[in-house]
Amino acid sequence: MNIIGIIPARYDSTRFPGKLLHPIAGKPLIEYVVERCQRASRLSEVIVATDDERIAEVVRKFCKVEFTREDHPSGTDRIAEVATRMNCDAVVNVQGDEPLIDPEVIDAVAEALKHSEMTTAASLVNNISDYSDPNIVKVVVSAEGRALYFSRRTIPFVRHLAGESLDKQLEAFPFLKHLGIYGYQCQTLQRLVEYVPSPLEQAEKLEQLRALENGIEITVCQVEYEAIGVDVPEDVQRVEALLK
Repeated sequence: MNIIGIIPARYDSTRFPGKLLHPIAGKPLIEYVVERCQRASRLSEVIVATDDERIAEVVRKFCKVEFTREDHPSGTDRIAEVATRMNCDAVVNVQGDEPLIDPEVIDAVAEALKHSEMTTAASLVNNISDYSDPNIVKVVVSAEGRALYFSRRTIPFVRHLAGESLDKQLEAFPFLKHLGIYGYQCQTLQRLVEYVPSPLEQAEKLEQLRALENGIEITVCQVEYEAIGVDVPEDVQRVEALLK
């Protein structure tokens, strides 16, 4: 099965413009992401998809670049455009602002595509700040490992501990937090971007709910990984410290 990795890369960012080119320990942030993808054994190729020449000029030194239209509303739409030009069976969408992404997580998501039309990853919630943070998306899965629902609220609701501390609630159930990586069969990806934003997606501002609402099953790979993204300039020092 021919699976390629695509990193959607835009220059503008509300909280950190140009962050993908920001130097971290002497290299642009996105170069670390590319290197991690290139270490994944299940990807036959890695491509950066962008509409910005500033990003393309830097990335061409270490990775293949594909230009896309400027009017894409999301990274998913951007990779869907690139996928139509590629001779591949499936793609893995890797976020461009996670310089410490584990290649084993990428491989798990790619491997699951052999038996699933769409895949993603999740890890256990281990601390209270993640448990109650609406920016940390939670997911509940079926016995077969398929996503039942994603939410910015903490799910499920542990009813018998509703009046207890968050520590006790966290100990009572293996809560899962969603990691922002996706795998798609190419036909599934093209079908997904043709759907209009769904009611649940618009309510939660979670694009993956569009897939669930339209009957696309999502296999969730449970992994041991703590996602560390670069959202604001202050995150750079934290990543540099971890790299050292």
